Amino acid sequence: MSMEVGFIGLGTMGGPMAANLRKAGHALTVYDVRRASAESLIAAGAVWADTPQQVASASEVVFTSLPGPIEVEAVALGANGLLAGMRPNGAYFDVSTNSPTLVRKISAAFAERGAHMLDAPVSGGPSGAASGKLALWVGGDKAVFDRYKPVLDAMGDQAQYCGAIGAGSIAKLVHNLAGVCLQASLAEVFTMGVKAGLDPLALFEAVQQGVLGRRRTFDGFIGVMENKFDPPSFALRLQHKDASLATALGRELGVPMRMSNLALEELTEALGRGWGGLSWPAMTLLQQQRADVSLAVDAERLERMRNTRS
Repeated sequence: MSMEVGFIGLGTMGGPMAANLRKAGHALTVYDVRRASAESLIAAGAVWADTPQQVASASEVVFTSLPGPIEVEAVALGANGLLAGMRPNGAYFDVSTNSPTLVRKISAAFAERGAHMLDAPVSGGPSGAASGKLALWVGGDKAVFDRYKPVLDAMGDQAQYCGAIGAGSIAKLVHNLAGVCLQASLAEVFTMGVKAGLDPLALFEAVQQGVLGRRRTFDGFIGVMENKFDPPSFALRLQHKDASLATALGRELGVPMRMSNLALEELTEALGRGWGGLSWPAMTLLQQQRADVSLAVDAERLERMRNTRS
């Protein structure tokens, strides 16, 4: 069933997600701070709006995909924002990585106006946004989630209801911070193994045969051995933002997060080196420099290893 859908934020993730909504037959109204980002969607039949308020007025359900909490709050609650234009009983899903505290604040403001706000951060990267192989972790009113599940399914194949408002954001922050901690730990133990005399690829292939390796725990480390961090699949500055939000949540709740804060320090130092625009595993270069060890592997050897595993 076709619905009137609004989409704000047409960048690396939002653009492909909005395109999939249009391909699914939904009537699409769009807005971005750069109109050029919307040209391909307009050519495909989407309608341009001059403000977030106009997007909301034209839509049954609205999605935002924005850099972070500051931008989300401005679009949702600011002048000419979504709240001013939401239809009665309309729904707003934020697919950005956001602060649980902020999404609860926005949800409460929307509820006062008779509208709904749900947090629905995504995971799958730009390739997943384009292919529709995307997880969406949703927090908020379950009935609203169920009502718009067909729209969510047009963007991702793993739309999951996680609980009350804020639950989706919590799931996303746990997921991303776990990845940062794991990558920092792997950089440390792999540099030790290489400095002790093992070839990086031989070491990787060896640990892949162990209990953790058979669970594919080490797969994400292949990108470190490729030593290619540009163009980024997910920029280090964005991962730093996510890790900062996650550790801030820990502080709010009084949860000790020693290892997580150490991993955040790695991202912070990497950001200070000017690596914010690189893919976030570039943080492992810090440990490689400290250990005076390179984990880079020749591309042909890596390809042979991939072919053997496939």
